[in-house]
Amino acid sequence: MHQLTNSVNVNGAFIDDLYARYAADPASVDPSWRMFFQGYQHGLNGSAGDDHVSPAGLNAREREAAVMKLVNAYRDRGHLVANTNPVRPRRFFRSDLSLAHHRLEEADLDRVFDVGKQIRIGPATLRDIIGHLQETYCSTIGTEFRYIPDSGIRMWLHERMESKANRPGYSPEKKREILSKLSESVGFENFLHKKYTGQKRFSLEGCESFVPALFALFEHGAEWGVEEFVIGMAHRGRLNVLANLFGKSYENVFAEFEGSALPESAGAGGEGDVKYHLGYSADVTTECGNNIHLALMFNPSHLEAVDPVALGSVRAKLLIVW
Repeated sequence: MHQLTNSVNVNGAFIDDLYARYAADPASVDPSWRMFFQGYQHGLNGSAGDDHVSPAGLNAREREAAVMKLVNAYRDRGHLVANTNPVRPRRFFRSDLSLAHHRLEEADLDRVFDVGKQIRIGPATLRDIIGHLQETYCSTIGTEFRYIPDSGIRMWLHERMESKANRPGYSPEKKREILSKLSESVGFENFLHKKYTGQKRFSLEGCESFVPALFALFEHGAEWGVEEFVIGMAHRGRLNVLANLFGKSYENVFAEFEGSALPESAGAGGEGDVKYHLGYSADVTTECGNNIHLALMFNPSHLEAVDPVALGSVRAKLLIVW
């Protein structure tokens, strides 16, 4: 009765004594308490199915609830142990993903739980449920999304990630397209590093996947009818995006490093970072044949200040449309 007495505002010792009397002789307690204790025992034992009580004190229904808590723990904190660093082991974070933390045990691993339906694999053993959760949330992709207040968005992410174990399943053609964009972004940064050694740079190195990701955003947006994109972004990777997605010529980009563009503000030899503040716009034809307009906002010195600039631009364009 300890858990019960912790959840209600009554004297715990009195309830424990009353329950002991009921266990010895049900007729020795008031009928109302007798009905209460009967309901309590009914809830502990479960009304159907496996009524085995584990050494941890859980019956079948409570074990299902414990597995559901384990599922949500992986959704909440799986990213803390995801294998996202190929260079060295992850720093230890307490993730609370152990069986013992959720009052489960080794014997439960081969028991079938209906909770498997919640992660899109149907009724499954706890072993298979954990394997699917580890593949989805603790592999080479870490996802932190449970802080999102909109439950609809969270459920959308559950569905997309758990139904495929967070494996996108790209076609060979799509993989070649991604590789092509990655190669372009890597080659651009390697050239700048060798050609303009020592000059102030805000490279994209370490985040080259940003270019194919933004490319995919443009392509899918165009397929869904988007005609214009307004972007505000920081210095880092800005020139890479302009050259490989906006179509800004390499000649113009390199001229800014040479100091032949805006010499009065860029500094001798192009050592300043004004080139990372410049905006740009372009009309681009996507691979699906749609025409879109891309606009990159001029960047203020304080990077976060570009947000209201981008929002203001979008607002002005909407007013013109309306």
